[in-house]
Amino acid sequence: MPSPFTTRLGLALPIIQGPMTGSDTPALAAAVSQAGGLGMLGCGMRSPAAMAEAAAEVRRRTDRPFGMNLFVQATPSPDEATVQAALQRLAPFYAEFGLVPERPAQWCEDFGAQFEALVAARPAVSSFTFGILSAAQVARLQSAGSTVIGTATTVAEARAWAAVGADAVCASGMESGGHRGTFLSPGHDVPAPGGPSVDDFEASMLGTLTLVRQCVDALPSIPVIAAGGIMDGRGIAGALALGAQAVQMGTAFLTCPESGIGPAYRQALTQAGPTDTRTTRIFSGRPARGIVNSMMDALRADERSVPPYPVQNALTGALRRAATQAGRADHLSLWAGQGVAQVRPLPAAELMAVLAQELQPATT
Repeated sequence: MPSPFTTRLGLALPIIQGPMTGSDTPALAAAVSQAGGLGMLGCGMRSPAAMAEAAAEVRRRTDRPFGMNLFVQATPSPDEATVQAALQRLAPFYAEFGLVPERPAQWCEDFGAQFEALVAARPAVSSFTFGILSAAQVARLQSAGSTVIGTATTVAEARAWAAVGADAVCASGMESGGHRGTFLSPGHDVPAPGGPSVDDFEASMLGTLTLVRQCVDALPSIPVIAAGGIMDGRGIAGALALGAQAVQMGTAFLTCPESGIGPAYRQALTQAGPTDTRTTRIFSGRPARGIVNSMMDALRADERSVPPYPVQNALTGALRRAATQAGRADHLSLWAGQGVAQVRPLPAAELMAVLAQELQPATT
């Protein structure tokens, strides 16, 4: 049955394709939207110009609603000693490709400029993770015609998004692949400078079922979207039964031919078992769930030592690009959720059709 959220956006199915920065493409977003769901562009690492270009490409492919996602973050100014220590730690891995790690030209895109590009793009949905907007920023997007969705990993974060006027909350459980969106320390209402500590992230690792139930109970007037470990129609039906008005699925769409991942990453996903993922900081500096590989194991003792996101992410960028070109999955950040063993390498339209077929008997 349609929910207020899906009705508002004109969606035939309660399915949002998770924004996967660096892995999603306009082709994937358009295919999901055209099939009745909500396609998303992960724009956390896209420049303002690239954001505009990607949005235009989605619109060229479909006239259906789509969304864009940003990382809410400040540009860091790390001390030189921290940077040099991180470069030395990574040097042996770079050496395997005949490279020497270097300080990058920039740590991340400027969020202020990205936000202006988002307002100008006017997608049907604007979603955010890693932090929270001001009420004024939320209002600007809503005035531009965007439905605003905030990512929450705890009920406190969900309430914070409701307080600034968000239209919906995405409850992201610990089963989710990729980066954790935690931005509040337990027991605090204001984001900490530099982001939550490692311990804070551990305290915020709530399962999807628990988190969705808590958010639905705490925010009866705001739609809740369930994310984390949902891979088929039964999972969608289970989330809807708990009160979610839609689900967000990322890992399920990674092996679609429209996704932007390379062959090594794609093969790792199709071969992964149900217990092959772990949350790590070693690739990006922010806890993120991915398939365990040799680099993750080799740097496991350094989990708490690597600089925070986006510094570590920028320092490993050239390494990950080299690994992709060489077809070396052992040095890639193989982001994937706990449901990775259930991936189905189908074109996005076919996968959406299968999910719709599975969902129908599960909800009757």
